[in-house]
Amino acid sequence: MTIREASAVGVEPVVLTSESTVVGLYEPEETDRAGYQSEAELEAAFIRQLQAQAYEYVSFASEDELVANLRTQLEALNDYSFTNEEWKRFFAQSIRTRSGGGDEIAEKTRRIQEDHVQTLIRDNGESKNIRLIDKQHIHNNRLQVTNQYVVDTGAHHTRYDVTVFVNGLPLVHIELKRRGVPIREAFNQINRYQRDSFWAGAGLFGYVQIFVISNGTQTKYYSNTTRFDHVTESTRGKRESKAANSDSFEFTSWWSDAANKPITDLVDFTRTFFAKHTLLALLTRYCVFTTAQKLLVMRPYQIAATEAILQRILTASANKQTGTVAGGGYIWHTTGSGKTLTSFKTAKLAAGMEGIDKVIFVVDRKDLDHQTIKEYNRFADGTVSANQSTNQLSRQINDPDTSIIVTTIQKLSNFVGRNRKHAIYTGHVVLIFDECHRSQFGDMHTAITKAFRNYHLFGFTGTPIFAANSGSSGNVQLRTTEQAFGDQLHTYTIVDAIRDKNVLPFRIDYIDTIKMPDAVRDAEISAIDTERALLAPERLAQVVGYIREHFDQKTRRNSSYTLGQKRVLGFNSLFATASIRAARAYYMEFKRQQEGLGPDRRLTVGI
Repeated sequence: MTIREASAVGVEPVVLTSESTVVGLYEPEETDRAGYQSEAELEAAFIRQLQAQAYEYVSFASEDELVANLRTQLEALNDYSFTNEEWKRFFAQSIRTRSGGGDEIAEKTRRIQEDHVQTLIRDNGESKNIRLIDKQHIHNNRLQVTNQYVVDTGAHHTRYDVTVFVNGLPLVHIELKRRGVPIREAFNQINRYQRDSFWAGAGLFGYVQIFVISNGTQTKYYSNTTRFDHVTESTRGKRESKAANSDSFEFTSWWSDAANKPITDLVDFTRTFFAKHTLLALLTRYCVFTTAQKLLVMRPYQIAATEAILQRILTASANKQTGTVAGGGYIWHTTGSGKTLTSFKTAKLAAGMEGIDKVIFVVDRKDLDHQTIKEYNRFADGTVSANQSTNQLSRQINDPDTSIIVTTIQKLSNFVGRNRKHAIYTGHVVLIFDECHRSQFGDMHTAITKAFRNYHLFGFTGTPIFAANSGSSGNVQLRTTEQAFGDQLHTYTIVDAIRDKNVLPFRIDYIDTIKMPDAVRDAEISAIDTERALLAPERLAQVVGYIREHFDQKTRRNSSYTLGQKRVLGFNSLFATASIRAARAYYMEFKRQQEGLGPDRRLTVGI
């Protein structure tokens, strides 16, 4: 039933939302893709598909034609006609940038991501705002596609595969290889474009935000700074270049549906990633330009989680479910998958929603409070407000200009205890809990949710608590993550992350130090004091000796790598035991075996 048909029979929709950026569940088209297809045929089919998806095909014989098209598109977007002098002035001051290298890319990226409204000084001296891209009404932006654009003014004659223009600016570039050729070759070819020609002429191709590489069968995307990092690193020594290229390529991403099913074939990728709404939403809402001048393009599972929360806020508000678990939910994303970026973008977009008074991001320890603020400020300095005390938290809650607050659950609980009748409790508030594990299921959680009455409660976790592992202690109504926070809104597990190579896989070396016949039942050996056997001094000495002998090998202690700007030797390690008693016993054994050893041979052991 359509909206019009529903209205005709007296049924009105509760809430209307825009389409999702990430398709819910994608089923590939049944087509024959097994036959041979040249690169030219792949490109032609790709162009035809984009045209079928309402992209306008354009062709440019020169940069002058490309610049003329840019003027036409910006005039249409802004409903304004430049005079020749105004265009010349605007193009020189607000479009063309000649700072060179990474600074030029960063400047143009900032212009698209943050400063997309530029000021034109008209011939009469008045100022007028000119939008390069419309971020509020994204379908006002016009999409065009061209292929085989030739650049003769660079270091070499260059012919680009396919470029997508948004309002006349080249914002997405696609490099294709025929099926069977590794997509890394397309990645490396874009490297050559940066070195030889992206800077040429007016440097308009420096505006490209997202690159797509495909061999028809495999398709990935990545940001412009991933590409520039690759170029910068590859100018180093030959040995370093090999490692750098590998690292940069690892930051390319797969596209998928909301169920985390990869969408890799170019036909399917084009239907989803290059859907006009999806591409425009990705460019305008789901990119983050960090304080380190890195462009982060969010991955599909991050976008799906963000939109699931925003959708829940809308539907719960319309259905009068605020102040209940039905008005919230939780996100299960594995550790290392970028939950902080997801929560940052969620908090920022939620704070901008009509009717939302505050977004409060809650952590459960002071060190996480500092770490979250540091990460948030890396994404956008000054976006969020931290607090060192409950009094400072109170001032931020009272300040109408403070829209996003990061605090600890302890400070928020103290605030609730000191302010029984604060106006914020009836305000429309979004509470986002980081790492919503068992420690947040207690009295403080109950006090906070009792005080706030018009709230949405969301949690992020890599380790949700289900009924099977909930235990039997504490509040019987708050034993699982679902009981405390509501429905599971999106999932991205360690299995998904390992498949996508977003986290490292497990490597297990198992050493059995106590052997028993498999046929022996536990009941028959219940009299054996297992803990005494495990903590026997002879066994402890052998285990510690083995660890000391193999520590350098397992942690690559004699190898170095770069972390940030620092050279680091090897990795740290975590030693887990079954009890505090066992931890103390091992600590004393390490201490005994290392007595008299020099600093270079001694392991630093903390407990």
